[in-house]
Order: sequence, then C-alpha cells, then structure tokens
Amino acid sequence: MNHGIKRGLAALCMLSATAGAFVAAPAAAAEERPLVLVVPYPPGGSTDILARILQPRLSQQLGGRAVVVENRPGAASQIATAFVARAEPDGNTLLVSFDNHGINPAVKPKLPYDTFKDFVAISQTVRFPLVLGANPSVPGDNLKEFLAAAAKQPPNKFNYASTGVGSLNHLAPEELKRLSKVELLHVPYGGGGPAIQAVVGGQASMTWLSFAALRGQIQAGKIKPLAVAGDKRLPDLPNVPTVAESGFPGFVAYSWSGMFAPKGTPEATVKKLTADFQAVLADPEIRKKITDAGFEIVASDGPALDAYVKSEYDRWSAFIKSSNINLDN
Repeated sequence: MNHGIKRGLAALCMLSATAGAFVAAPAAAAEERPLVLVVPYPPGGSTDILARILQPRLSQQLGGRAVVVENRPGAASQIATAFVARAEPDGNTLLVSFDNHGINPAVKPKLPYDTFKDFVAISQTVRFPLVLGANPSVPGDNLKEFLAAAAKQPPNKFNYASTGVGSLNHLAPEELKRLSKVELLHVPYGGGGPAIQAVVGGQASMTWLSFAALRGQIQAGKIKPLAVAGDKRLPDLPNVPTVAESGFPGFVAYSWSGMFAPKGTPEATVKKLTADFQAVLADPEIRKKITDAGFEIVASDGPALDAYVKSEYDRWSAFIKSSNINLDN
C-alpha cells in the first residue's frame, strides 16, 4: 500500500472518530443538563421552602447532577404549570405542584393545560394541615369560642384573608361557614405573606395557612392559633384543637405538594424519579428538616398522587356546585 493511500485511510479514520464524538455529544450533554424544579410561587412560600430542602440531597441522589429551583409565580400557579406542560418530556423539568393543582380545574373553566392529561405524576412528597391564625383582638381562645362570639355579631363583622380566589384557604373557610352558619367576609390577597401581614396589622381578622408560614408570628404573640384543619393536633400546637374537635366531625383541609413531569415522559424515567424522591424523603436529616418545617412526609408513588388529586378535585367540585360561593376574580 503506497503512502498516499495510508495517509488517506488515516484521515478517514480520524474523521470517523471525530464524527462519532459529535454524534455522542448531544446525549452526553442531555445527561449533564440540570434537573429543574419549577415552583409556582415566589421564594419563601411553603412550596419553595420544600423544594430548597430537597434540592441538595436530591443532587447527591442523582450522582452530583445539578438541581435548580426555578420560581415562576402568577395566575394561581397556572404560569408555572403551563410552562411544565409544554416542556420537553425528558425528565429534566418537573413541576413542584401545590393544592391548586387539584382545585384549579374545579374553579377555573379555561386553563391553558389539562390537569388530568398533560402530566405524569411522580410522587406526593408532603402534606400539611391548614392552621387558623387570628389577630389577638379576635374573641375566643379557640374556634368553638370564636364562632360562639361571632354568631352574636352582625354578619361579616369578621373577615378572613386568603391567598386568592379559589385557593384552598378560600374554599375551606367557605365550607366551614356553611357548616357553622356564621358569615365571614372573604378578602383575597396575593400570597401568604400579604395575608399574614393583613392579620398582624388588623386589616383582616384571620387567615388559614400552614404552621410553617404562621410559626414566627404565633411565637411572637402577634397571631393566635384557633384551630388545626388536620385529622390530629400538631405536636407544636398541642393545646390547639382540630376543626373536627371543635364541632365539625370529619372536617379536614390539607395543603400538599407533589412532583409532576410533562406527559410523554418515558415510564422508566418516571419510575427512576419516583425512586429518587422516595430515597431523598427517607433520609433522616431531610425528614427532620421537613417535619421541623411543619410538613408531614407522604413519599407516595405516581398512581397514589393521581388518585389524591382526583379526590381533591371531586371534593371541591361538589362543594362549589352545592354552594353559592363567589369565584369571580
């Protein structure tokens, strides 16, 4: 073989090797892409707090892969949810959902996505009961005493602040109003922070939020807890009765958070993500951080999360249809 042919073959082998490297590059780059956790609310809220607790340990679980928390607030979680629905279904973009995920299809007739068709459930990570926190000037040391005092006052003498029309902390108080026959005026705010400040400042009588959100003001004596909307009392509030104990058997209102991927995400990818989140939630250090924040760990699989979302949708759809609740924005 002459030298020219040898040089040509060597060049061809080099070109082939280079082409192979370019072909392999996109796959390698895809593996190195960060896992993005899209949070539908601003930094500092319950969903954001949870995502940032999970973030470093999840990165370790994924072998050191970067995990990014991306806040996309607005429109009662619709902006973030629609963004994830349109994302590439490769397992690199996940929605850190909130209770709005199951409630929005019941209260908003035209969503920019289909809650039940455009997502694949991964895991319900946590849940937490709403806590009824009131301005110290509100009468009564618990829910039963407050309702007895409010019943003697003109309708709408007292009001409650929510995080928005159609939110869980709008619907749950409306359900209690119907059961107790005590009228309270609804005042929607743009988030948990403004609602808390309204209660502390006296512009609102009370609000229903997570203990994690109310803890600081309760400890400072600026908000007094009247009831817990869970199926048992909170360890941090042992003297605060549940709503059920206050005369309304079976009443519960749990906020929750879960992980969803876009429709079309491969089944193997979904199963691995479920296993990854369950492993992170089983870590003793993470469990302590989560429970210290007032959350209850669930760590379910995808089918269990789908069933839970459907049950929440059914509950609040039935309530809305049977009541005269105002859902105008």
